[in-house]
Amino acid sequence: MTAYVISEVEMRDPDGFEIYRALAAKTIAQYGGRDIVRGGRAELAEGNPPPKAIVIVEFPSMARLKEWYASPEYAEALKVRAGALERRLLFVEGAAPAT
Repeated sequence: MTAYVISEVEMRDPDGFEIYRALAAKTIAQYGGRDIVRGGRAELAEGNPPPKAIVIVEFPSMARLKEWYASPEYAEALKVRAGALERRLLFVEGAAPAT
């Protein structure tokens, strides 16, 4: 079953953000992930607070997603992320296919 990384992101350092994004993108592809949403315009329909930039990445499975997140390759991107952006990160299992 597919799994998703949902990030709510606030950029702190534009240069660092671009470095992080390039490093992360390479590792995401290496672990079978693909971008679904990358910072497109988000509109608040209900609730608070207003949304920040949203990123959604799809992986083939929760196991593969967790392999990516714990990987030494992504660890390099995480070192850059610390100063480049603030984020809230969620891992979500996808819905089972309808039968």
